[in-house]
Amino acid sequence: MGIFEKDRDLTEAPTEVRLVVDASDFRVPIRGFTMRLDRFLSHHLKWRSRSSVQTLVKDGYVEIDAARPEAPGGTGVRKVERRSGAKLQHGSKVFIRIPDEYRTLLLGETRDELTVLYEDHDVLVVDKPPLIAVHPSGRHMSDTLIQRVHLRYRDAIEAGELLPRLCHRLDRETSGIVLVSKRPVTHPALTIQFEDRLVEKGYLAIVEGIPDPPSGTIDAPIRLSTTSPVELEMTTAADGLPCKTDWETVAVAEGRSLLRLRIHTGRQHQIRVHMAAIGTPLVGDKLYGPDREIFLRAAAGELTDLDRAQLVIDRHALHSSRLVFTSPTSGERVEVLSGLPDDLCEAFPSFAAAH
Repeated sequence: MGIFEKDRDLTEAPTEVRLVVDASDFRVPIRGFTMRLDRFLSHHLKWRSRSSVQTLVKDGYVEIDAARPEAPGGTGVRKVERRSGAKLQHGSKVFIRIPDEYRTLLLGETRDELTVLYEDHDVLVVDKPPLIAVHPSGRHMSDTLIQRVHLRYRDAIEAGELLPRLCHRLDRETSGIVLVSKRPVTHPALTIQFEDRLVEKGYLAIVEGIPDPPSGTIDAPIRLSTTSPVELEMTTAADGLPCKTDWETVAVAEGRSLLRLRIHTGRQHQIRVHMAAIGTPLVGDKLYGPDREIFLRAAAGELTDLDRAQLVIDRHALHSSRLVFTSPTSGERVEVLSGLPDDLCEAFPSFAAAH
């Protein structure tokens, strides 16, 4: 469950945050799980301090639908909870009302900028710029890709004719092709293609070093790291989820390589983890690149000049360049292509014409 209501007009500011207590988020057994309300909120609302979370609770902005043995998913009754130390159980639902004076600030300004690669009655395919999130979350609540899409169709959304939804996601730093369902009725038909691995996904990446051999397949399971201080860091591991990536070297220049990749699975950080595993991490990758401490400093806003020199560019050099899916309208296969984006062409001119 996301922090906001799934099917809503994203050109309007949200009125509340919704969370579900899930013991697996904290890597502990469900049985006997309890957690303080303020700690739970601090875990999910990372952009707020612990004291500001406690003030939010004290001022009556937090409601709880408590899980009970007879109602493990909650009773459906919401009650205001003003105690920061209140204990939460697995399955409880937590609702945080957003004060009116913060709603406009939270929404921010959404740019009317969208590059459309393909569109029909039910589907929109857009070219995501680097360094924007695909949807509102965490510290990135405004000017996300889906908000730009909703702005494009604002009149149709208000008339109840359309309600665009993402069919998959890209990391904030990754650029390239994103598939959007324009109507709720066609969303399941598109997302199930990803689940059943019927969508062909191709990428371009610039990596440090030269792969040897120049092409091949990485078939290495990955899972969340249990030792990293970074919560979402993935790692290769025998007990991980199946994960397979094909790579082909397109060009080599100045000790770096432009690769064309195809993923057979869609695991979190798959290409970044696999490329690092064979000794050719993505250029600009703060987490899987030369030093994990760079990621921690970046998260704290404390990158040094040496860090920036090592990274070369301000995002990891990964671009979603090819997507093939079946149109729910015609039943035909649709191929969408996107070339290496301007920022990577400018940073690495040797690769600009090579792909």
